[in-house]
Amino acid sequence: MVENRDSGWDGTDDETGQGARRAGLHERLGGKEKVPASRSRRKVVAGKALMVLGLICYVLYSACFAQARQWWWINGMPRGNEAGRFQLVQVHHHGVGKEHGTHLVLDVDERFRMAAAAEYEVLALQEGLELWPEAGRRRAGNPFEHAYTLREERMKVIRAQQQVPEFMEPYLDFALERPDLAEQIKMDWGYEDMFVPNITDKETVISLALMSSNAYVRLPNTGDWRNVTSWNSSIEGDQIHLGWDANGLRAHVFANEDHSVVVLALKGTSSQVLPGSGDDDETSANDKLNDNLLFSCCCARVSYLWTTVCDCYIKSYTCEESCLESELRRKDRYYQAGLDMYKQVLAEFPDASIWLTGHSLGGALASLVARTYGVPAVTFEAPGELLATQRLHLPQPPGLPSQLDTVWHFGHTADPIYMGTCNGASSGCSIAGYAMETSCHSGKSCVYDVVNDRGWRVNLLNHRIHTVIDKVLDDYETVAVCAPPDMCRDCYNWNYVRWRDDPVDPTPSSIIEPTQTTTSPESSSSTCKGRNWFGYCTEYA
Repeated sequence: MVENRDSGWDGTDDETGQGARRAGLHERLGGKEKVPASRSRRKVVAGKALMVLGLICYVLYSACFAQARQWWWINGMPRGNEAGRFQLVQVHHHGVGKEHGTHLVLDVDERFRMAAAAEYEVLALQEGLELWPEAGRRRAGNPFEHAYTLREERMKVIRAQQQVPEFMEPYLDFALERPDLAEQIKMDWGYEDMFVPNITDKETVISLALMSSNAYVRLPNTGDWRNVTSWNSSIEGDQIHLGWDANGLRAHVFANEDHSVVVLALKGTSSQVLPGSGDDDETSANDKLNDNLLFSCCCARVSYLWTTVCDCYIKSYTCEESCLESELRRKDRYYQAGLDMYKQVLAEFPDASIWLTGHSLGGALASLVARTYGVPAVTFEAPGELLATQRLHLPQPPGLPSQLDTVWHFGHTADPIYMGTCNGASSGCSIAGYAMETSCHSGKSCVYDVVNDRGWRVNLLNHRIHTVIDKVLDDYETVAVCAPPDMCRDCYNWNYVRWRDDPVDPTPSSIIEPTQTTTSPESSSSTCKGRNWFGYCTEYA
C-alpha cells in the first residue's frame, strides 16, 4: 500500500465511519490510491448480523427456559405438604320445601362403615349397576372405607373480616331489600394466609372428585340421624334414619386424622336424563327446580310451552330482577341449605380449614357457598354460576388479581353443560325440561380439551362424574392448567327491570324501562294462574 502523506490518511477505517468518507474525498481529489469504501459497510452489516444472531439465540433460550420451567411446575416442583388421610366422618341432609327447617346429621362410626360396606358389596353384584368409579375401586374396595390423600399449600388470599356467618346472612338479606345501599357497604378486605388444596397435584384433584362422587352413593338404612335444629319435623320414626329418601340436599363431610382440614362435598343433580353418578330420582324434582332457577335467564321461561319455576317473567325477554333475587334467597332453596350445612360444619369443627367440592349442581352450590364465606372450592363439571353469584350479591374484593382466586372449576370440552352449550330446542337438556342457559364461571377454569386431544364428541353422557374421573382426570398424565376464563356475559338479550315495594321513592335503578312494563308490581309478585298464547299473564291468584 502506498502511503499518501499529502492527505494525511493512512488508509484505515475509524469506528465512526469517517475513514470511508475520507477515502472518497481522497479519490475525488485525485489521489493515486483507491481504497474501497465498502469495507466499512461490510463491518456494519457484520455487526447487524451478529445482533440478529444474538436476538435469535435469546428467543430460543427463553422458549426452552419457559418449557423447562413449565415442566418443572407440573412434574418437578414440590407438591406441598400432605394434609393427611381423609375419611367420611359425617353425612348431612337438609330438607327443602315444607321441611326446609330440617337438618339431619349422621355421625359415621365403625358400625355404620361395616353396614354400609356390606350393603355396597351386595349392590355391586347387580349387573349393570355402576356405583363407584373405576379409579375409586382401584384405590379402595368401597367408598365408605376409603381414605383419600390430599395435599395442601399455603396461599396468600384476599378475604374480608366480615365473611363469617354472623355478618354475611344479615348482609345478604339487606342486599336483597336494598341492593343500591348494599353496594355502599365497605368491607375490610385484607391479605390472609390460607391453606388451600394443591390443584397442581393429580392425586389431590382425583381425590376431591371421588369425594364428590361419594355424595351420590346410596346410604344403607342404618345409622342414628340427629336433627341439629329445633324444627318440628314431620319426618318421624323409620323415615329419619333413612335420610337418603327424604327430599332435599345432601352432603358428605370428610376430615383428616387431627380434623385440621375438613372437606364438605355437596351432592349434585340426580336424574335419569341428566346423568350424574347416582341413578335414583328421589331428589330429582327439587334438583330440577333449583337447576332451572340457578342456571336459566328467567325462571326457565324458554317458550310459552314451558312451566316456569317462579313468577318473575313479565313478557318477551323481560324479567323482574328483584323477584329473581328473592327466589334464590328463599329459605327452602338449595343455596340456603348449603349455607346452613357450612355453618353446622364450622360449629362442629371450629378450628379446621374448610374446603368445598361438588359435581354439577353440587359444584355450583359449593362455589356459591365458598364465595359467601371466602373459603376454597374445587368443582367438577359445574354449570356457569357467575350469573347466580351476581344475583345473590356475593362479595367480591375490588381489583382481585386472578392468581389470588380460590375457586377452581374443572371440566372438559365434551361436556355441553360445563361448556354452556346444552340449550336450544333440540338439546338434551331442553328436551328433559332443563333450562341450562348460562356458560360463565367465576374463579378459574381448568379445562381438559378432550375434543382436540382425544377426538371426543360433545355428548350429555360425558357429564357423568364417573366418566370425568376414569376417562379424563385419571387418564391424563398431568393436571389441566387453571386460568381465568375469557370475558363472558350470560343472557345479554334479556331486559331486567327492578321495582320497589314503595313506589313513592323510585330510583333510576328501580325501574329501568318503565315504558316497556305492562305488569304492575302487585301482579308480578302474585301467582300467575294462566297465560295467553304470547306468554302474557292473564289471570292471577
